Amino acid sequence: MTQEPIQPSQPSRLMPIARALVSRFAPSGALRACINLGNPVLASRDAAGGDPVGVSVDLACEFARRLGVRIELVVSEKAAASVELVKTGQADIGFFAIDPARSEGIIFTEPYVLIEGSYLVGESSALTDNAQVDSKGHRISVGSGSAYDLFLTREIGQAEIVRFQGAEPAMAALRAGDVDVAAGIRQALESEARRAAGVRVLPGRFMVIRQAMGAPAGLGDEARALLAAFVEQMKASGFVADALKRHRTEGAIVAPVATQG
Repeated sequence: MTQEPIQPSQPSRLMPIARALVSRFAPSGALRACINLGNPVLASRDAAGGDPVGVSVDLACEFARRLGVRIELVVSEKAAASVELVKTGQADIGFFAIDPARSEGIIFTEPYVLIEGSYLVGESSALTDNAQVDSKGHRISVGSGSAYDLFLTREIGQAEIVRFQGAEPAMAALRAGDVDVAAGIRQALESEARRAAGVRVLPGRFMVIRQAMGAPAGLGDEARALLAAFVEQMKASGFVADALKRHRTEGAIVAPVATQG
């Protein structure tokens, strides 16, 4: 899918980018950006035309504009699939949660947004605090390969993790009584709680999901530095904040600008 670049709210000064660097990011002549629709904070389908929209789409289009190439959106329904598309060369960049389990073959920028990972429980559940979830006998549903699945796989010691192909089946398992807790992105869980009675979101969070741009590890140091600098400028200039506001995105905040070491 080819999409016209989205213009930033304020004009940006373009710095010359060496042709060799452009070719590394867009060897086909277009920047193939993998867009994960499994995370509604980052992207979703436009109600009118069904095209992907969201902060990750805006960032992809702006980066392509700065490279001077057209943008092609490679759409995925799950984060794990997005990672594989970039690792296997079917996409040039992607938008992922930073996690050590994804570090092989992928380089990450600093995060551009921060998202809360939270728990959904039944209305009648005795659970009132995140710390109570990791106990023997509790079953936690997760979307397989998601950032919160990877995190909980490392952190959970007593409860059982039950994996489903996506966030919606994981939440459906809670409503069906097959699990005691559903883990997910707070925005999605709150939407589920509003959709129908019978479930509630536990207060607070069990993790902070750091969403970053990612690319194949073999790009080289100059390309890495270019992508990292782009993300920092997008945060500092207000581009990311404007995109979240424009798309009426809740459940995410702009990540702090990285300090120079």
